[in-house]
Amino acid sequence: MDFDPRDMDRDYSAPSGVITEAQYTTRTFLWMMLGLMISFGVAILGWVTNFTLYLYAMIPMLPVVLSLATLVLVMTLSMRIQKMSVASAQGIFLTYSVLIGVTVSTWLYLFQLTSVILVFLVTALYFGALAAYGHFTRRNLAGFGPILLSGLIFLLLFGILSLFIPGMTALDSLCCLFGIAIFLGYTAYDTQRIRDFYYYYSGYPDMMEKASIFSALWLYMDFINLFVYLLRFLGNRRN
Repeated sequence: MDFDPRDMDRDYSAPSGVITEAQYTTRTFLWMMLGLMISFGVAILGWVTNFTLYLYAMIPMLPVVLSLATLVLVMTLSMRIQKMSVASAQGIFLTYSVLIGVTVSTWLYLFQLTSVILVFLVTALYFGALAAYGHFTRRNLAGFGPILLSGLIFLLLFGILSLFIPGMTALDSLCCLFGIAIFLGYTAYDTQRIRDFYYYYSGYPDMMEKASIFSALWLYMDFINLFVYLLRFLGNRRN
């Protein structure tokens, strides 16, 4: 479920204009920041109005529904991005941001607001530092892809097992530290891939635009997951 430019064809019309790598990178991060603004805006609105509690009362299986819906959106964008229009890719990204915002809203009920704000700022600091490293380093980070993927699979398996083996919750702090390390690594790795997409698709405006949205989605997920693990590790829960 990864968007690899080497797997795509080149059946696109000649470019009508060219943007610089800096403009392309800026566009990608602006999309990511727009997604974060939407998610946290929806989260705050749902918390202030108690609309999130209303949704959970009406749909007890809401967490499962949200998880499946977001998974379908990510898979659709990953597997169909070559054929879909730019507007469709943008719509999927924005819809995904709204759905994640509903999930984020529940954290405001679980953790103290000051703690959530502090962890958000810490996340932004760590994310910015690793994104800068991924962008400016001359080291090729492609070799870290399989290692990061293995770590991600471990996190998923640990999460599933913890649902059925209560004793594993004692290892939650270690799991959070491992998750923080994995998504810091993914932040640098995915930031460097922005450059790869730019050089591969330079001269193909439609694919560049869609690749920018796709990259923004992965950076967005890196930020959200990093935020979740930092919140679980550092956050103060409500009584």
